[in-house]
Amino acid sequence: MQIKKGILVACALALSLPAWAQDADSLKSEAAKNTAAFGEALKEELLNGMNNGGPVAAIGVCNEKAPAIAAAKSQEGWKVGRTSQKLRNQKNAPDAWEMATLAEFEARKAKGEAADKLAKAEIVTENGQKTFRFMKAIPTAPLCLNCHGKELKPEVTAKLNALYPGDQARDYGDGDLRGAFTLAKKL
Repeated sequence: MQIKKGILVACALALSLPAWAQDADSLKSEAAKNTAAFGEALKEELLNGMNNGGPVAAIGVCNEKAPAIAAAKSQEGWKVGRTSQKLRNQKNAPDAWEMATLAEFEARKAKGEAADKLAKAEIVTENGQKTFRFMKAIPTAPLCLNCHGKELKPEVTAKLNALYPGDQARDYGDGDLRGAFTLAKKL
């Protein structure tokens, strides 16, 4: 009798594995779409800021509009945000999973993987709750260097110092790993 129960349990688990894989693939696709939408909305606002007032105006966009964009994109159970190993806004501090993923991204980039291709999806258990986690790297583009580069204009430095005491998000070069978009959804 025990053997039959064991076989039935094993068969049930084997049949459910494709469903888990399918669910994970569906969640990964949904997360990638949400990441792209968040990134595009943020990029549009930043470009508007740059075009209408230069880097100082773009800093204001990041400070005021980026959190609102993240909140607007956090729907249907998703929590959407950005994080980095070198923070500008302390509210975006990475949790343990995000910090480990950022370190993994740096290692993968060091081995030659393109920063714009770095992503990770995983189902984890947090406080007894299964959660789907997703991160997509944000590489530093030339436009980003106006506010995140090695040589900043004095007015940019002054605005950053005023809005972000303790800012660490400087001294990047083109193609460096700036941080990552991070998404989570409780299952």
